Amino acid sequence: MKAPRILGIIPARGGSKGLPRKNLALLCGKPLVYYVIQAALASSRLTRTILSSDDPEIIRVGKEYGAEAPFTRPAELATDSSSSAAVAHHTLEWIESDEGKRYDYVCLLEPTSPLRTPQDIDNAVELLLDAQAD
Repeated sequence: MKAPRILGIIPARGGSKGLPRKNLALLCGKPLVYYVIQAALASSRLTRTILSSDDPEIIRVGKEYGAEAPFTRPAELATDSSSSAAVAHHTLEWIESDEGKRYDYVCLLEPTSPLRTPQDIDNAVELLLDAQAD
């Protein structure tokens, strides 16, 4: 049986009511988005990780730290009322239409959890696979 294709999606929009530009806020000298990018890149279970953002600066900083950001998220998916599910759906549609690729699972990786480790990601994927979740 072939290994499942698992896409990590990092949703990092530029706006925020509570803490404007929070994904670029520094934590121990690095922007918040840095920590999720590093954990995703070091995960052994993710096939690919994409940074989804509407903000050119977040995209630029994300790419500096090794993130793949092949598109700019539409403004209508970067509001306070936009759902993470809609962002994931947009990412999957973009990949399928632009690249003709599909993934078996999606792992949503919020930048606001900077203490997440690559092992945390891998353990979560293992739980998903062991449960044979859809």
